Amino acid sequence: MDLLMGSFADAMAETLEDSELSSFEELMELPDQDVFAWLTGQAPLPSDHDTPLFRKLKRFHDHADPLHVCTDDV
Repeated sequence: MDLLMGSFADAMAETLEDSELSSFEELMELPDQDVFAWLTGQAPLPSDHDTPLFRKLKRFHDHADPLHVCTDDV
């Protein structure tokens, strides 16, 4: 989870509202396995955690391609 949360924080922290930063801190206090299951769709997201910040975090990690694509023939 450190990689998922850390990469989001590194990229987005300066653009988050105070309320989103508070939500992020609260999310960091939750069990990693729960947050991971919600992010990956393995478990339904409880309505009390369906926040603008969580939706931003999920969108940040939703992508069709791998994060690191090597285009060189190495």
